Amino acid sequence: MSVAVRAVLFDLLSALLDSWSLCDDIAGSEERGRRWRFEYLRLTYRTGAYVPYRDLVARSAATVGLPRALAGELETRWDELAPWPGAGAALRRIARETPIGVATNCSQVLGVRAAGLVGAPFRSVVTAESAGFYKPDPRIYHAGVEALGVPADEVLFVAGSPRDIGGAASAGLKVVWHNPAGLDGGGAERLAVAVIDDLSKLAGVVESPARPSGPASRPAPTSA
Repeated sequence: MSVAVRAVLFDLLSALLDSWSLCDDIAGSEERGRRWRFEYLRLTYRTGAYVPYRDLVARSAATVGLPRALAGELETRWDELAPWPGAGAALRRIARETPIGVATNCSQVLGVRAAGLVGAPFRSVVTAESAGFYKPDPRIYHAGVEALGVPADEVLFVAGSPRDIGGAASAGLKVVWHNPAGLDGGGAERLAVAVIDDLSKLAGVVESPARPSGPASRPAPTSA
């Protein structure tokens, strides 16, 4: 299924970057890292108005029995966040015809740093800090849409977690779930127009209004 949109907005830390592996490494094992990461997601998605991102990361570590100091280690090693395979190439392909941006749950400084790791020409990077609210509050999605200058119903949001699917859909955006980690959607995936496990598949979902799907047409000649 393809959808006609004029811009694409991305979650960053799950949809484009493999934050799972870095958290696993910092925590000392996949089991501890996943407990920390899931608790962080649970805490963040119920927070609402922005509070310092580092505090949420530290609190989620402590809740699952890990040292609060892991939050500082995550910031120190932030630039080790790795894009999911093919992320940069997939986004550059889409950006040739469709503006792309980010709406992510972290501080502005860390959000800009993380976006730079993807290797894609983002038009805008909106964070929980710059918007004043954490997802799934609709105001951060609306801030991301406003930064792209396109009506919400003409924006596709690429979610990285199940809660992001419902939040973006409630804000009036079409949603694709990129789920390379194989997470259980808990039924939220029914709100998405597509679920993909590889970002190379996103181009098959995004349909630019200027170039609808169907037989390819001969490109117009250009002047020298």
